[in-house]
Amino acid sequence: MPNIIEITDFNAPELDIYARLTENQLLNRHEPEKGLFIAESPKVIDRALDAGCVPFSLLLEKKHIERQAKNIITRCGNVPVYTAEFDILTQLTGFALTRGALCAMYRPKLPSVEDICKNAKRIAILENVMNPTNVGAIFRSAAALNMDAVLLTPACSNPLYRRSIRVSMGTVFQIPWTFIGDKSENWATHGIAQLHDLGFKTAAMALCEESVNIDDPNLMSESKLAIILGTEGDGLATSTIADCDYTVCIPMSHGVDSLNVAAASAVAFWQLGNR
Repeated sequence: MPNIIEITDFNAPELDIYARLTENQLLNRHEPEKGLFIAESPKVIDRALDAGCVPFSLLLEKKHIERQAKNIITRCGNVPVYTAEFDILTQLTGFALTRGALCAMYRPKLPSVEDICKNAKRIAILENVMNPTNVGAIFRSAAALNMDAVLLTPACSNPLYRRSIRVSMGTVFQIPWTFIGDKSENWATHGIAQLHDLGFKTAAMALCEESVNIDDPNLMSESKLAIILGTEGDGLATSTIADCDYTVCIPMSHGVDSLNVAAASAVAFWQLGNR
């Protein structure tokens, strides 16, 4: 039986998750087993449930309870379902809900780098990509264009931030991912050696004179390849590029010097993906 609760008090503490807690507070770094994330829209919530994520509560526009959110309510079991009209929910959350649905879920325990890479042939690595929109867009391209997994350095925006999840259309739940490296040091100090030990050649996407073209035959024929993309603006660290097996560029025209990291990822994944 659905546990449907109509919202009558904006200040109710059970609504803090949706109205007052920041992404970092939801992440709960001190007690990660209690960490939560917010999935937005019925399709994304369905993908999270398909991946085994455990729901904590739902926030739904009232008109969707018997319509497009009906299946989600059933799948979530007896968790609280908070509901109100669209304008009230917008006032509560501070943004217009996509398809009138939010679901708070427990953050899953992340796998190890070794588990992520065990059966992978093509992986993407994001170095210090801090914009949640870019992270979400890269995940969507990775899932669509034949990447087997994604690794992120500690300074990256978390893929389970609400905006990243929404932009990815839930593909953050469909493609394996985890973090690589230690916050106390340059991730590449041990990270690239770890990738080499796992059998991967590393390809730094960068604008360098010594770079090879993205359709280089030797690059494309590598059996296991890690494609490394850098932060917005500055790109990859010089030390990361120096430690990689390849430096790779995407040819440009009309005087354009580079692509946004999300756009560059789509081109790289299409050319170098595991097909």
